Amino acid sequence: PPPTTVTIENCYDREFMGLKARQDYRVINLWEVEAELVLEQPLPPLFPFVPILFGGGSESKLRSAVQALRADQTLNQLEPLLAFFASFVLEIPLIQQIMRWDMTVLRESPWYQEILQEGVAQGIEQGIEQGIEQGIEQGIEQGIEQGIEQGIQQERRGSLERILKLRFSEIPSEISVRIQALTLEQLEELMATALTVNSLDEFTQHLPQ
Repeated sequence: PPPTTVTIENCYDREFMGLKARQDYRVINLWEVEAELVLEQPLPPLFPFVPILFGGGSESKLRSAVQALRADQTLNQLEPLLAFFASFVLEIPLIQQIMRWDMTVLRESPWYQEILQEGVAQGIEQGIEQGIEQGIEQGIEQGIEQGIEQGIQQERRGSLERILKLRFSEIPSEISVRIQALTLEQLEELMATALTVNSLDEFTQHLPQ
């Protein structure tokens, strides 16, 4: 769950040029949903989220979720998504051991590709908020565009490092520092490179000097 200082909004409320808009919605906090309940009932659509559910961040729960997915042929494409969320709470080598990953299958997974293309929503949302604040001085339209780009760039950095950790377990701090300095275009190119190189040294050779 997020820090207690973070407010989770349950409505969208904006005013622009004298016009007001409000949309209320129900917020479901995944970290409050019991992982055991999801596995027992069962609730297949929530299987990939088990690691971030209440009580789901353990090796045993990940193994149970993997078994549940593999027991249903219609759900096997959700494994990369399960692994993605597991990487937030468990060590990468342990996830690789439990799931016995085939990196070729991972690269071809539509779920994983969607994660890479769409980005983590939180990063983009933070970027939009920053952009709106900047927009007060720079113009709302320009500020939002900049915010979205910043959010996507932030997400791409995190995704690139996550891919490297999934493939090579650990990455040196100097590589992380160099990744932080990359442009959005460079990050997108290197994400594809990270999925095809055979070693971390080979990946390093592709980093801009």
